Amino acid sequence: MGNGTKKRILIIGSGIIGLCSGNYLLKDGHDVTIVEREALGDGASCGNAGAIAATEVVPFALPGLWKDVPGWLLDPLGPLSLRLSYLPQFLPWLYLFLKSSNQKKVEKSTKAMAAFLENAFEDYKPLLGNAGLEGLLKKEGSIMAYKSEKGRAKDQYFWDLSQRNGIEFQHLNRQEILEREPALGEQAHCGVYQANWGHFANPADLVMGLAKEFQKNGGTHLIDEVEAIEFEDNKPKLARTKDGQALEFDHLIIAAGAWSTRLSRKLGDNFTLDTERGYNTTLPTPGVELNNMVLFAEDKFVATPMSMGLRIGGAVEFAGIDAKPNYSRCDTLLTLAKGYLPDLNGEGGTKWMGRRPSTPDSVPVISPSRHHPNVHYAFGHGHLGITAGAVTGRAISDMIAKRPSEFDLASFHINRFD
Repeated sequence: MGNGTKKRILIIGSGIIGLCSGNYLLKDGHDVTIVEREALGDGASCGNAGAIAATEVVPFALPGLWKDVPGWLLDPLGPLSLRLSYLPQFLPWLYLFLKSSNQKKVEKSTKAMAAFLENAFEDYKPLLGNAGLEGLLKKEGSIMAYKSEKGRAKDQYFWDLSQRNGIEFQHLNRQEILEREPALGEQAHCGVYQANWGHFANPADLVMGLAKEFQKNGGTHLIDEVEAIEFEDNKPKLARTKDGQALEFDHLIIAAGAWSTRLSRKLGDNFTLDTERGYNTTLPTPGVELNNMVLFAEDKFVATPMSMGLRIGGAVEFAGIDAKPNYSRCDTLLTLAKGYLPDLNGEGGTKWMGRRPSTPDSVPVISPSRHHPNVHYAFGHGHLGITAGAVTGRAISDMIAKRPSEFDLASFHINRFD
């Protein structure tokens, strides 16, 4: 073990980030408790597209992106929606998002994310191997489909920036797309294939499997909500829950996804986080087969072949944490999908909405607290929660053991917008 002493560690959040952190910390010999407000199986980690998108290193806020935003918001089939009542709360995030889209910041974030995701597959190996979950991971690459050469050319800066940061890909013409994905209709005119990409056949099975492994190895898993954090000698020492439990700790890790900043504020660490609400539908008998995960570039959605059917997901909605889901977004995605997959059977699907905790610069927060050396944050992974789960878990365990990090942590600090 890195520092030779067994610590009591409390993790708030049992999504993929909390579970990977918990399993890595158990390997280091610590006494680990995870507390989660809801039973497993409901959060963003279970219902998503399941990707290990190790090539997704370029942030969402690119130079010039702001020009597209009004059109997206006005288009009922567009990839972005904003509830007007939410606009006042959304403005601080939007301001930092636009500020993050200058070229210098974008290049810096991309470089940081490329180093961060380099071991995305490697760091999962011990976790999946120990839990017998290797069979869930399919590493077949992904296809980004475009409606036209013009559409692909519009993304030239994105692809150049990816390439400069070590991402490998190949361009596909219509014939080459059909060889890989015969089910794609004429709307998929050309594309890009990325080999360093995989997905889990069922993200919920991954989460459940890692939770089972955590408990098997001596971890404690509680369903309860942390309401207050108490101090001793100015040092956070105890978490008090809704049900009246007092959970003492030597180290606290906040990995509560979209709810993380509600807790970080109690510790004097403000951070501007928002929730991209994502929607999907899982079709049990889709009538079409896909070999790869397919991303539809202009329409900003994905189709993932999974063990329980085909999952069609995407869309970004800003409406805050507590607003009710707008499941018509799921219908919109199915309408778009039928344009690319003419034989798709959209019947009998299960609709879902999840809250992706998103930072303005698309870089997660993996960081000690500004004020308390025994508090660590691991949140804000946006679309990359599953992708970066194991890397983050390993980084957190390294931080607590005071081992050197595999990547430069400065870009991931909670104080980077101060």
